[in-house]
Amino acid sequence: MSILNAGFVAALPAICGFAGGVLGGLISDNLLRRGRSLTFARKTPIVIGMLLSTSMILCNYVDSATVVVAIMSLAFFGKGLGSLGWAVVSDTSPKEISGLSGALFNTFGNTAGITTPIVIGYLIKGTGSFNAALVFVAANALVAVCCYLFVVGDIKRFELKAAR
Repeated sequence: MSILNAGFVAALPAICGFAGGVLGGLISDNLLRRGRSLTFARKTPIVIGMLLSTSMILCNYVDSATVVVAIMSLAFFGKGLGSLGWAVVSDTSPKEISGLSGALFNTFGNTAGITTPIVIGYLIKGTGSFNAALVFVAANALVAVCCYLFVVGDIKRFELKAAR
């Protein structure tokens, strides 16, 4: 495969992630317009998307580069579909501290962005393959699904009580 073709092929998962991100927002907004609750409209694409993203584990069991790219495209599409974090932050943040809420959301997102490559590096160094890294990332998606289903309650704006 030429470098040019490899570049186009490597871009496919990112393009699918972009499409999933747009579609996730459209689905969520459509569910709201159809009268579904805010909680249902936000959690549905998130849960479905995160479950789709776990498909990346299948890359551990195939040898074809074409199939790997197809699986990763599906996984990135799912990640995009479920990327409604900022919508949830804007739906739940108290108006008086929306800046602080956004900053905390970004802080923890960036912390994951820092620690995940380090963990993956150690997994690859220790095992000599990407298999454990793919399982690690998929397991994180499953934890997110469990949190949205069993920890996160109704999605509604948190109201601060006035100080007396």
